[in-house]
Amino acid sequence: MIHAVLIFNTSGVPRLTKFYTPLQQSSQTLVQKIYSLIHNRPGGLCNFLDAPELEAFLGPKDEVGGRWQVVYRNYATLYFVFIVDGAESELGILDLIQVFVECLDRAFENVCELDLVFHFDEVHHILAEIIQGGLVLETNVEEIDACGGGVTPALPVLVVESTNVLVPIWLIL
Repeated sequence: MIHAVLIFNTSGVPRLTKFYTPLQQSSQTLVQKIYSLIHNRPGGLCNFLDAPELEAFLGPKDEVGGRWQVVYRNYATLYFVFIVDGAESELGILDLIQVFVECLDRAFENVCELDLVFHFDEVHHILAEIIQGGLVLETNVEEIDACGGGVTPALPVLVVESTNVLVPIWLIL
């Protein structure tokens, strides 16, 4: 199960935090802890690591062999981080991160940190098309793009012919 999806920049400032399980401590301290785990890792190491120190934040794992894992990818100035349990495939989650980034690229045409800040509602909508309740719903980029392509709803407008001005309908009513 996916327990959290985090996006933060190279300075450790969170740009998206979505938790699918309740936290035992503050989300800010969890983000700082994960940032400290990831930021200091050399680039040549693999993109997933066991993180038993997260038990203080997410609680102990019940099943035998259960462990918290951090799976991440670094794209330019952003870290895309998924916190998962032992039931998830690390390589599958890396592929899911790639799907998420491709969907963001399609929605924002070369996504950057400012897109995540100013269009956070669209980012959450795209993430909700991919993951619900910690379970993966969709991995097909075309399907996600079709559902999330019209994320920003078009406002109904009325063209006033004498002035060629678009006026939102609720102003007229």
